Amino acid sequence: MRILLLVSAFNGVSQRLWCALRDAGHQVGVLLAGDDRSVVDGVRAADPELILCPYLTHRVPAAVWQRVRTVILHPGPVGDHGPSALDRAIQDGARVWGVTALQAVEEFDAGPIWATRTFPLPAAPPRKSSLYAGPVSDAALECALEVVGKAADPAFTPEPAETTPARPLLRQTERAFDWSAPTEVIVRRVRAADGSPGVRTEVGGLPSYAYDAHPAPARGARPGTLLGRRQGAVLVATGDGSVWLGHLRPATEGGIKAPATTALGERLRGVPNSPVDAHLDPESPHAYRQVRYRRTGAIGWLHFDFYNGAMAPGHCRRLLTALRHATAQDTRVLVLRGGIDAFSNGIHLNVIESAPDPAGTAWANLRAINALCREIITCTKQLVVAAYTGNAGAGGVMLGLGADVVAARDGIVLNPYYDVGLYGSELHTFTLPRRVGADRAQRLIEDKLPVSTAQAVRIGLVDEVGPRHPEAYARWLTLLAERHADARTGRKRRAAKARRLAAERIPLDVYETRELAEMSRDLYADRSGFAAARRAFVHKAAPVGTPRRLLLAGNSGPAPVARASRPVNAAPAAGGPITSGPISVAPAAGGPISPGPEHPSVRPAVPTAV
Repeated sequence: MRILLLVSAFNGVSQRLWCALRDAGHQVGVLLAGDDRSVVDGVRAADPELILCPYLTHRVPAAVWQRVRTVILHPGPVGDHGPSALDRAIQDGARVWGVTALQAVEEFDAGPIWATRTFPLPAAPPRKSSLYAGPVSDAALECALEVVGKAADPAFTPEPAETTPARPLLRQTERAFDWSAPTEVIVRRVRAADGSPGVRTEVGGLPSYAYDAHPAPARGARPGTLLGRRQGAVLVATGDGSVWLGHLRPATEGGIKAPATTALGERLRGVPNSPVDAHLDPESPHAYRQVRYRRTGAIGWLHFDFYNGAMAPGHCRRLLTALRHATAQDTRVLVLRGGIDAFSNGIHLNVIESAPDPAGTAWANLRAINALCREIITCTKQLVVAAYTGNAGAGGVMLGLGADVVAARDGIVLNPYYDVGLYGSELHTFTLPRRVGADRAQRLIEDKLPVSTAQAVRIGLVDEVGPRHPEAYARWLTLLAERHADARTGRKRRAAKARRLAAERIPLDVYETRELAEMSRDLYADRSGFAAARRAFVHKAAPVGTPRRLLLAGNSGPAPVARASRPVNAAPAAGGPITSGPISVAPAAGGPISPGPEHPSVRPAVPTAV
């Protein structure tokens, strides 16, 4: 079936549907919604049999839904109408929620019902983005597949929906809280607004929007007082305890969401820092910590969970310290496990954009994440398992490819490349061709498309796929690690890896030098528009059109001019030659860029979703 995804953004849920429908054998395209005229023209050019709208904040023009069956996937149960469905579900403490597939009509979310699913909500408030990426994504996929099946049945007629009043947009006046409120109330309200728009408040005298809230036990201080800081977060006193706030966005025009300590800056003078090592037990179950290490017998578990997978220089250095501690232990297997929402999305574009020297900060970020990648690639004391528990993008995908085993959770989406004007590093020119082969690596670079777990296994990007449910995946991952912890086979495998690395004719330094030489020109000379692309991402600029690679096959509509392709700078086999042109030596941060011919193209990297 020819299926068009009409979306406001090609985000996690729409990408998952795109992958699943393609894996099922359908022709699937994407149209990014703009004004009515562009949507009507885009649909006419695509000529689909069915339109699905998994994430759409625009009204579908009547000229579209009157001509082509159009089904909206609304993130709410039957009877729920309105634009703040998930926000209200979390803030109101709903215990059951759902997704409903509704045929598009003139009124928002009021058309006949094609499919619906419900799911329980936990008592502890989830972050809106976590709810969206987890149960909502699962329910939306089930509804979409049911809709596609019913669309093939000419006898099917959707059920009329009950007429219920739509609930209005949840305003800041309804989201607001006072710091004297109970911790649970504050955490629930912040998490209901997480991702966007945040909750307007004041922290340390700074009017700002709050995100990334975690309950904490500290109590006894005046509500609103800054009690401490740790790993980018600040601890704020509440009416009955305290809350860690990981991120803030100054309530000024052009304010950028960033780690709370970055946003507050000099306002934190005198606020105590309370660091905690990754390998130490937390002082309480509510201890705020982004990196944790534990050991069970011969297996070491290094868990990292950075907000939306974004990794600033400090995050990378913190994880590197923990990784070196983990590799120094006498374990046989080391499991690197990211967060359920995101494994990693590479460098932190918001931190880079908000820095006084964006190019220098980006350079430091690249060097820091490269050090992590190198540590993983060269580890021969343990067999390393990279566990992609959540979606991954750009450098976050490449981060795990140096592991001995890559194990993904079913249903996640990998985005190796995205057009943001960067060549990319993370030693991908060493690891990627060794996993998928030089030809396929080249196609991944040129296509710049999401990769499902099913496709990732087929092409060798991922070795094994575990269950979708997080708890089932954790049990499966434990069994996988135990299987690889056999002393004899593990010793042989580690020795073989050490021999392979020693036999490499071209040192790892050469791969990194080549990548950084290209990146230096993207950062310091802005040869491919990284500054503008980064700014557009951080400030959530509306897309100017749909990339040709996403259009439905046979679409005759317009497409933006594409950059030329470039070869993967990697040896297809151990010791093989590097095939691209001259190397321009990468400078130190702020240093001059060595002259050299302009590279014909760039390998873009996925922007971090924050």
